[in-house]
Amino acid sequence: MAVIHHTTLQPTKVDLLTDWLPTRPWFRGGSGAPVLERSGGFRLDDPEGEVGIEFIVATDTAGSERTAYLAPLTYRGAPLEGAEHALVGTMEHGVLGRRWAYDGFHDPVLVTELLALIEGRAQAMAQSVSDTPDHEVTRSCAAPLGEARFTPEPADDEHGTRLPVAPEAVLHVHRVLTPVAGNPPLPPRDALGHVATGWPGPDGTRLRAVVMTLRTA
Repeated sequence: MAVIHHTTLQPTKVDLLTDWLPTRPWFRGGSGAPVLERSGGFRLDDPEGEVGIEFIVATDTAGSERTAYLAPLTYRGAPLEGAEHALVGTMEHGVLGRRWAYDGFHDPVLVTELLALIEGRAQAMAQSVSDTPDHEVTRSCAAPLGEARFTPEPADDEHGTRLPVAPEAVLHVHRVLTPVAGNPPLPPRDALGHVATGWPGPDGTRLRAVVMTLRTA
């Protein structure tokens, strides 16, 4: 199980995302910098204990309407070879030292553990508490996906990220989230699988959204 260290980060994760989000084709803000708040998310455990895996829900409050984004990040103690284009930034961790933060869909450790989550072989963990499952994260999968296929690379466009995960399956990552209040949202009827989660809304309600949908390629 991953150990959550309550310590300092310079720059913070929100600082990194503030600079990185506007460079993405799916970013919905204007020309100004986003004003982000860390609304929620969850973690996955790396069985080897080397890579931190976190799915952050960050909400941009700069415009007239709040916009929630999904930012999956991995944290490493050394650069990931061949992933320079996916580097979000580096941070100085008060306990672990320098950490390299990557857009997680370019990291094979995240992809492997995410597919295990979708298939029900891995447990989503609380974002900020050690050794605590996050039972609000829901998932489904109509059929086993088999061993993760990590080639080709994920592709970003204005709608989000498409990640081929099997010969006939593509994971659609909803980078811009559509939250609803109340019961957990359901995936589209034709979906092969999904992942959904929730976070606190600004008015005290609980917001929930499907964050990834598995579809036929």
